[in-house]
Amino acid sequence: MGSAGVVLTETAFNMESSAASDVSYRAVVLGGTFDRLHDGHRLLLKAAAEIAEERVVVGISDGPMLAKKELKHMIQPIAVRKKAVEDYIKSINPALEVQTETIFDPFGPSIVDKDLTAIVVSKETVAGADAVNQKRKERGLSRLQVIVVDLVVDKDGFGEEKLSSTEIRKREVGFSRGESKL
Repeated sequence: MGSAGVVLTETAFNMESSAASDVSYRAVVLGGTFDRLHDGHRLLLKAAAEIAEERVVVGISDGPMLAKKELKHMIQPIAVRKKAVEDYIKSINPALEVQTETIFDPFGPSIVDKDLTAIVVSKETVAGADAVNQKRKERGLSRLQVIVVDLVVDKDGFGEEKLSSTEIRKREVGFSRGESKL
């Protein structure tokens, strides 16, 4: 079964009275690698910052979670990624408590923090939110409201590829070798 959730797009967040401002949750969680913070990350983080009343919890992948990533040796250190996430969320809503957690599995704090009320995911990670809610149910925790944010298209790439840190790392390698896509 799919998640019943709210779908928010970049347009909704740019409007003064967006759907996001009408809905709020005490504590919101999301997760990812957050390497080379880009517009796709910013949209997820902005969604979380705008719907959170008190706290945003961000699980940031490290260790074994990076094992299958392309060009993993180029992924920024965890401290750099945590600071970028914290700084961006605080730029949206300085009053929020921002909690960044290094995660070594797909769930992190999402399945142990009893105070969480919503999870923000992209369209491609809705199944992850379903898995989180299943684990929470098994542990006797309340179900999280699933907030789905649209993917951001990579305007600098070819085709309709989603914007990703992997593509950014690939470009960096290509440019550093003197190769160009032009």
